Amino acid sequence: MCGIMGYIGAKKASPILIEGLEKLEYRGYDSAGVAILDEGKIQVRKFKGKLSILKLDVEENPIEGNMGIGHTRWATHGEPSDVNSHPHKSSDGKIVVVHNGIIENYMEIKEELKSFGYKFLSDTDTEVIAHLLEYYYNGDILEAVKKAINKIEGAYGLGIIHADNPDMLIAVKKDSPLIVGIGEGENFIASDIPAVLKYTRKVYILENHEMAIVKKDSISLMKTDGTPITKEVFNVTWDVEAAEKGGYEHFMLKEIYEQPKAIRDTLLPRLSNGVDIKMDSINISKEYMKNLRRIYIVACGTAYHAGLIGKDILERYVRIPTIVDIASEFRYGYPFIDQNTLVIVVSQSGETADTLAALRLSKEKGARALAITNVVGSSIARESDDVLYTWAGPEIAVASTKAYTTQILALTLLALDMATKNESIAHEDKECIIENLTHLPSKVEEILSNVENINSIAEEIYRSQSMFYIGRGIDYDVAREGSLKLKEISYIHSEAIAAGELKHGTLALIEEGTPVIALVTQDRLYDKTLSNIKEVKARGAYVIAIAKEGNSEIQKSADKVIYIPDVIDEITPVPSIVPLQLLSYYVAYKRGCDIDKPKNLAKSVTVE
Repeated sequence: MCGIMGYIGAKKASPILIEGLEKLEYRGYDSAGVAILDEGKIQVRKFKGKLSILKLDVEENPIEGNMGIGHTRWATHGEPSDVNSHPHKSSDGKIVVVHNGIIENYMEIKEELKSFGYKFLSDTDTEVIAHLLEYYYNGDILEAVKKAINKIEGAYGLGIIHADNPDMLIAVKKDSPLIVGIGEGENFIASDIPAVLKYTRKVYILENHEMAIVKKDSISLMKTDGTPITKEVFNVTWDVEAAEKGGYEHFMLKEIYEQPKAIRDTLLPRLSNGVDIKMDSINISKEYMKNLRRIYIVACGTAYHAGLIGKDILERYVRIPTIVDIASEFRYGYPFIDQNTLVIVVSQSGETADTLAALRLSKEKGARALAITNVVGSSIARESDDVLYTWAGPEIAVASTKAYTTQILALTLLALDMATKNESIAHEDKECIIENLTHLPSKVEEILSNVENINSIAEEIYRSQSMFYIGRGIDYDVAREGSLKLKEISYIHSEAIAAGELKHGTLALIEEGTPVIALVTQDRLYDKTLSNIKEVKARGAYVIAIAKEGNSEIQKSADKVIYIPDVIDEITPVPSIVPLQLLSYYVAYKRGCDIDKPKNLAKSVTVE
């Protein structure tokens, strides 16, 4: 969440900054601002609300200048307002800062600075940095930055400009993503690559405790103590168009329809000869498996739901106890972690703060850490012992879709590889799963080619105030993700219930016309789930069933049926989530919701 964009060069800075911030809107924000050096003075414009407000203001009242920084803010300290928006200035107006992250000791520093006579205008932790830099400034802004960094605690990606240093931007990184774009006669800083792709495909990815002095014709990289460093240039290979809507009305719909390609890209490079699995650079040996005692899967939100599916197939075939934990709770419990533990961290962005903290704790305790992420060079990818990338491509919509399906596939491939090393899976079972996996892209395409039924069901239920999702086994796990999708983008109260638990309370909430989405894709649990469907039907529920093709019997018990292609139980979560994603999309569309940027949510949650 939050976006940083910086520019220095020969061109007018303001349109470049705003255009870059537009490419970062997917990160979630509630205000936007820019600071531009114009004739020796830094002009700041910032407003609560959409970036379009800032854009219009700058168009109507242009700011000249060839250097500046911009920011889209998601509120953490202080409510969304003009004054709390970034950038923030020092009291003399010469130093301006944009910041992603949280300064944990800002109150202590704030009180100290107030005792020196500094006055604060905002409620943010970021304003402390601007005043602290002014306090330490003695003619050398770089030295002031070093001293300030030693003083502050917490997470930060910083962009800094100083009116007396019109030829440089300063970028500083700790626990919040920051990149430097390498141009010709111009250079950039940003919190994510899409912001600079129009201008360059060459970037430096800053690591923790690194900083960059960015001038229009040069970039100097160093540790935050001033020690010079060299880094390899990262060449971006995906197209700018991949981050555009491509004719779809919303990014979310585009990304739902991109799932067959994302599935192919994640699966096919790792499958060969029908039964062999190639796990990139991951080398889980037979010797390692002999000593492995437990597995943790740690993640947040949608990635956590993918982890629940992973647990099922890991325990089913690897035969090792697997615990799935929410990353924000993980560090505050009592995890059983040692050198015989594998911790799998799952994160679309690779920057999720709680997941990153769980990763670091696991490594401190001696565990092997394996990351499943979509972003090459992300913090989680760099700090893990092993990385398995989901080749889903850029995911812009806040509500995750193709990241979820590819995370499930990555976990499935990992489980099959580990089960093979552990000699705990029958050869014919492995062959069967892999064969079914290879057909998944075409199975998902079948669903996407016939969405009229899903759209018509959405028309019947979009006015509802509350809905319930039920299922057993991994159907329940998928139900949780389906329910999350609906509440994320439609703002309808939605709850997922293990179908066997209905009688322990939730049946009291079922009344005439209440929509209940029932997943019945698990052959071995079909009869049990059917009994639960009859329970809610007897109380007036309007039941929408998700079932495998050929199951005509379900039509006797459900009001509507959405069929998915017939696949083995183990991999039903991929085809069964697709109609639930579409159902959520159409319901939200009919309710007039801002589908790609739902209220109060952000794409990459980089604060705890």
